[in-house]
Amino acid sequence: MQTPTTAQLRTAIEVLNKLGERLNAHAEHSVMQLSETPLGAHYAGRIEVGAIEQTTRIEAVATQLKNWRDELLEQRRQCVSHHV
Repeated sequence: MQTPTTAQLRTAIEVLNKLGERLNAHAEHSVMQLSETPLGAHYAGRIEVGAIEQTTRIEAVATQLKNWRDELLEQRRQCVSHHV
């Protein structure tokens, strides 16, 4: 497997952030469409919890990618300083 470039990692992070935004917007829209009944409130709660769980996982992966990108940048800096 080939190591991705820092630009590719940055793009992946941006895509994950957009996905999180989309999930939140979709959940918000879905909740607004529900009727104001006990059952509607129950479904709204489930939708919100699901969105929180998904965005938490997305944020965790984005953080891992940021860390990887930072490691690659640091390796590049060290490599450049050794060549100078």
